[in-house]
Amino acid sequence: MLKRMLSICLLALLAVTVSAQDAGEASVEGRNWAAVDDYIIQLQRARANRLAGTAYDLVIADIALAGGSSAVLDNLRDSEGGPKLIVSYMSIGQAAQFQYYWQPEWSRADGTWPEWAEEFDGFWAGDVWVKYWHPGWQEIILNGSDAYIDRIIDAGFDGVLLDRVDAASYYEAAGRETAYAEMIDFVLAIADHARERSPGFGIFTINGEDIPLRDPESGYMDAVTGILVEDLYYGYPTDHQAPPAEWTAQRESDLAEWVAAGKLVLTVDYTRFDEQIDDAYARSAANGFIPYVSDRGLSRLFIHEGHEPD
Repeated sequence: MLKRMLSICLLALLAVTVSAQDAGEASVEGRNWAAVDDYIIQLQRARANRLAGTAYDLVIADIALAGGSSAVLDNLRDSEGGPKLIVSYMSIGQAAQFQYYWQPEWSRADGTWPEWAEEFDGFWAGDVWVKYWHPGWQEIILNGSDAYIDRIIDAGFDGVLLDRVDAASYYEAAGRETAYAEMIDFVLAIADHARERSPGFGIFTINGEDIPLRDPESGYMDAVTGILVEDLYYGYPTDHQAPPAEWTAQRESDLAEWVAAGKLVLTVDYTRFDEQIDDAYARSAANGFIPYVSDRGLSRLFIHEGHEPD
């Protein structure tokens, strides 16, 4: 799971008009996803004026990066460091109590807990597993009058990064046989809605690389632009550590099918050791993945020596 470590504040209402663009799939004017060969993800303390000077093709940040003004993303998209595509983070398998949609009166103790809210995460304070198939949650994310995805589109982002799609495995383990099918349906609905409003809109997921492989006929792989995977080479079970070799090999095998399908595969590893950074970049590139190495909080702008964006 990608932990956001965002500042605990309500997100400002954003009312930015999105310009219509010519329809297309892989490439729309200004949205050539296939041209991306480096990226940065910074979900905490990201500043458009600092990112503007970098040569990263793709910037992933929180919606707060937009700052309530269409000019912020417009300027970043065509900045001195070179053109950029800009993607906003959004969790769809868990709720966060600092988000704009969370009501302070909701409580498990007095019965006001939403029907769509399940248990607290147990690891990340303030995060709550959600019944993502529940109409009440889907209204918040997808089809309500103040839906999160519409806020992202209205702010002027080029795409969205969907976190906690792995909630499907959480609920399947709890006995819900339809958990994966319901997550697939949810992602497809988000993609359809977003592209109806903003053609060429990018849809990325975090982890869950097995989802389209479970049901190749679902249309999931066709609907998404790519995937971001964590800890593939370093960061599991703890930062600066390499995961078991067989675990990495299985994930590489699954991700090879994403590459074969023409999807972007972004990797983020968590280490500060130079030799591990070099290794993560080399192994990702050898597999056709697009690497980045950061701190676990995704709170800093890193440009690693020898791996500068071009």
